[in-house]
Amino acid sequence: MAQTKIVVVEDEADILELVEFNLQREGFEVVTCTVGSAAFDLIREHRPALVLLDLMLPERDGLEICREIRSDPDLKRTPVIMMTAKSEESDIVLGLGVGADDYITKPFSVRELVARAKAVLRRRDPEAPAESGDRLEIEGISIDPDRHEVIVDGEPAPFTATEFRMLHYLATHPGRVYSREQLIDRVIGQDVMVSDRNIDVHIRSVRQKLGAYRDLVETVRGVGYRFKDYR
Repeated sequence: MAQTKIVVVEDEADILELVEFNLQREGFEVVTCTVGSAAFDLIREHRPALVLLDLMLPERDGLEICREIRSDPDLKRTPVIMMTAKSEESDIVLGLGVGADDYITKPFSVRELVARAKAVLRRRDPEAPAESGDRLEIEGISIDPDRHEVIVDGEPAPFTATEFRMLHYLATHPGRVYSREQLIDRVIGQDVMVSDRNIDVHIRSVRQKLGAYRDLVETVRGVGYRFKDYR
């Protein structure tokens, strides 16, 4: 059986070596890159199942590379986990906004990074249990679980896999309030260490992409989030 291939783009040699070693120990095939200018061509050449992408890179930064991945017809569904020393919420929102599926801030536990990688790959695995059912039509939004597609006012919206799962989960349970902990368990996975702020950032990104329909995702202060009851 062919190994699952992961491209790691990281300019710090000690971090790159540690990540590469631990991913290989988990059975992944790892291709590495240390400069931003070579990253996209390498990703296009290898067509990996996952990209681990540092935000701050020499020559081209991770945001620019992620944008290029999302604009390429052959790569746009490739999951991307952003690795960054920046932990400010504005930086995280920016990374998710250009299409990253998840992010992890440095210094990080390699065990956590491997768990995040496995969780993202499970969400993209066509043979894994996934969302299914009828397409949802809510006001000007269409949510198609079979195509993993969100249409807003007739135009496709660039939802990442995590954002799609969060929107779909909330929309299929309208009116019900979910805490951040419940959303972590049911959307991201119990075996992945994720902070409450991670959920808040994903919700903010979902709302931004819903545009005029952002208020369908409601905040219940002190409790969590719910999708407006449209039934």
